[in-house]
Amino acid sequence: MIRKAYPADKTAVSEILSRAFADNLSVLYIAGNGEDSKQKIKWLMDYAFEVCYRYGEVLVTEDFKGCALILYPELKKTDFTSLTLDLSLIWNCVGIMGIGKVLSREGKIKAMQLPGKSAYLWFIGVDPAFQRNGLGTLLMDKVVEISEAAGRFVMLETSTERNLPWYIRSGFSVYGTIDLGYLLYFLNRPTELQP
Repeated sequence: MIRKAYPADKTAVSEILSRAFADNLSVLYIAGNGEDSKQKIKWLMDYAFEVCYRYGEVLVTEDFKGCALILYPELKKTDFTSLTLDLSLIWNCVGIMGIGKVLSREGKIKAMQLPGKSAYLWFIGVDPAFQRNGLGTLLMDKVVEISEAAGRFVMLETSTERNLPWYIRSGFSVYGTIDLGYLLYFLNRPTELQP
């Protein structure tokens, strides 16, 4: 039911996430909420797919109703591919005028992330038409299973306060917040191997 994604799945995964995160405050902080925000969100999700496919894991349900993007932070190195992806994100989504704002945000996020061998759950989403049917929990269980098998703890952040109880039921705890004009909650799900 849940499998690793292939490059050919990028469009489907980006569409799932674009619909699931269309009104997400953290995503809109990057993509803006102008007339072109839907296209910018799609570019952001394309970027996230490419980064996680190369430096982590992309999981998708066989029926293309849900997906999860996991990044292994220590694997993402600055090389030609990562620079090309970053420049594409700036050109297509952030814009030259937004670089400072986005870099400042990313710096604050990195400062809050926990050290150690982690699986950064960048995005987990279910198509809104299929939410509240347990699919997100199945995806989260798979993320945890893969991460624990690799000896990694899972960390994430969310700007969607109503999702906090779901994360807590999944074994996560909030360890911090930052105010970016909206509250961004930082959560982790420890593993026995975490220092």
